[in-house]
Amino acid sequence: MKKVAIFDIDGTIFRSSLLIELMEAMIREGVMPEKTREVYALARAKWLNREGSYEEYIGAVVKAFESRMKGIPEKTFLNVSRRVVAVFGKRVYRYTRDLVRTLHREKYFVLAVSNSPKVILDPFCKKWGFDKVYGRIYESDARGRLTGGTAHLDLISDKAKILMRAVEREGLTLKDSIGVGDSEADIPFLKLVDHPICFNPNKKLQLVAKKKKWKVVVERKDVVYTM
Repeated sequence: MKKVAIFDIDGTIFRSSLLIELMEAMIREGVMPEKTREVYALARAKWLNREGSYEEYIGAVVKAFESRMKGIPEKTFLNVSRRVVAVFGKRVYRYTRDLVRTLHREKYFVLAVSNSPKVILDPFCKKWGFDKVYGRIYESDARGRLTGGTAHLDLISDKAKILMRAVEREGLTLKDSIGVGDSEADIPFLKLVDHPICFNPNKKLQLVAKKKKWKVVVERKDVVYTM
């Protein structure tokens, strides 16, 4: 049985949010109107000014994206996603990038979980060697246009459930398992693995890590250190 390593993607592997980059690209290319930015502009400004949280910002981006995506051709969605990965796909953290490579050499099954759209996660995660990817799957109709609905929302909202599903379906073992996350949304799967790693954690995750004595790793510019 292969050992499993589970990674969050946005802010953990990718040095931003794939959803944010996709959102901005769709506006630049005219797929979504310019006024879409108004939905998350205030939350973004508060986050940049350290007056609001990143979670509030990304939540506003998700709201903007899901309220404007209905009717977009699935093919357009796919093509813009591929272009974003072509431009931004190398913008990753050194620590987690190298950890994925090391785990592959050690024959781990490397799993990606994210709330970004799977259509952009697939090419990004393929580039970095992930074995399996879970992300938001947006439904389309018979004409090939997005309906505004999200498939399997109950699963993608529970990262612990995703991990256990992968373990069962892929015939994996949790012995010596590794998990890497950066926010409180990752706590459910970090509790399940033998070796949780909190990478550049936000405050809520850092407090839990301190209490549970989980490993904390911080990467700042070209320096990586363990707390």
